[in-house]
Amino acid sequence: MSLDAQTGLLLVVSGPSGVGKTTIVHRVRERLGGQFSVSATTRPKSLAEVNGEDYLFVSPSEFERLKSNDAFLEHAEVFGRHAYGTPREPVENALRDGDLILLDIDVQGAIQIREHMPSAYMIFILPPSDEELRHRLETRGREDEEAIDRRFAEARREIDLATSRTLYDAFIVNDNLDRAVDEACRLVSERRNTTALKG
Repeated sequence: MSLDAQTGLLLVVSGPSGVGKTTIVHRVRERLGGQFSVSATTRPKSLAEVNGEDYLFVSPSEFERLKSNDAFLEHAEVFGRHAYGTPREPVENALRDGDLILLDIDVQGAIQIREHMPSAYMIFILPPSDEELRHRLETRGREDEEAIDRRFAEARREIDLATSRTLYDAFIVNDNLDRAVDEACRLVSERRNTTALKG
């Protein structure tokens, strides 16, 4: 494979609520191209959502059938109510076509992805400090103090879990959004070039 050839890469980006990971993932895609992995879910579709674009909306029985057929790279039940999963086939097809495919996912999902796709490239987005993370959660203005406390404690657990194991290939501190996006794009481009050289 020549350096000019596009090398498929699964990019997994994780980080706690309020750290800016979703914005970073969208900016990386705008700059480098590629596609988002569309998750399957058992939760009801809202009026604003488009099936197949926002999520693949499936019944609980269909989700269980897919799960038993090993059709997901990772799956989880969120808040004990609705299930979510990353379908395997679209990711494998994108990689076969040499595309960049992006996943915005939590640490538990990333652990499962690493088992199924050892060659995935994983980046974890960190806040500049606990104080700044708390401030960002508060200024979103979406939740009361109790909910913010819960999200902050959850974020701390996620950061501890991510940094205590050799799961992620890189960590980026989002103290400046443009700089964080530049760093993510640089790392992903380097990884694709390295993979192309090996090919």
